[in-house]
Amino acid sequence: MTDENAAVFAGRRRTIGCLGWFGLGLVWTVAGGVPRTVGMIGSAQAAEDPAGFTFLQMSDSHIGFKAGPYQDVEGTLAQAIAKAKALPVQPRLMLHTGDISHLAKPAQFDTADQIYATLGLTVHHVPGEHDFLDPGKKLYLARYGKNTAGDGWYSFDDHGVHFIGLVNVLHNAPDGQWLLGDEQIAWLGKDLQGVSASTPIVVFAHVPLWSVYAKWGWGTADAPVAMPLFRRFGSVTFLNGHIHQITQKVEGNLKFHTARSTAFPQPAPGTAPHPGPMLALPAGEIGASLGITTARVVQSDTPLAVTDQQLAT
Repeated sequence: MTDENAAVFAGRRRTIGCLGWFGLGLVWTVAGGVPRTVGMIGSAQAAEDPAGFTFLQMSDSHIGFKAGPYQDVEGTLAQAIAKAKALPVQPRLMLHTGDISHLAKPAQFDTADQIYATLGLTVHHVPGEHDFLDPGKKLYLARYGKNTAGDGWYSFDDHGVHFIGLVNVLHNAPDGQWLLGDEQIAWLGKDLQGVSASTPIVVFAHVPLWSVYAKWGWGTADAPVAMPLFRRFGSVTFLNGHIHQITQKVEGNLKFHTARSTAFPQPAPGTAPHPGPMLALPAGEIGASLGITTARVVQSDTPLAVTDQQLAT
């Protein structure tokens, strides 16, 4: 890792670094404005503030992937759903931040949808790059792109929160990082024009909307162009996946969080020759790597603080 990238990753703007390899979901509760964590799925803390608006984030299910010790990604996704169903306060909806499938095959999307359906929640999707691997990149949008604009971006409101789903997995910058593109950024500006500055904003996309590690393409190169659009809002939270581990950054009113995968871990930035599944992880250690995290939206300006719970095997 270069000194410049290390500085970006480690703390130029109060960054909280990688906290864990992989997990089964992230739960958020809206109870006044600003997202923050409260504990682990299934813990007593998750039952606090039942009047709040709770929603679930999952990411990187990679249905269809089988390699090394990761032979049952469908099973780990089902475990995640079971954990969510056991929450003392049930989420109202789920955000999935991409890579539903591993190879964008209809059967893989079918399997994922069948597992998600057992939770009984509305699921809002954004695509990962693996969801666009089919010829023509048509399957994802045909299945999940209804009422979206452009390549699948959209927004909606729920319980006083303005949610924005962005797509940053179709185009790359020269340095290998991903791009939102001018058309999507223009749409975003128009979308936010009518939103009150006091409205909590939750933005979800697949690739982190900050440069976690440019050398591996772990970032969105033109995200800085979009960030000024969010400065007037009191609470803005960005939820992403793609890197299969938790990272956090707080930059004024902007809070960034990347979620774990339900399928396999990837190495921490710069600790391996390239990103990808950690195939050398012994099968007996997978349970110790799987985890659950929870979070809460409360009236506060403190940064997110994710806690983890191991999933026993």
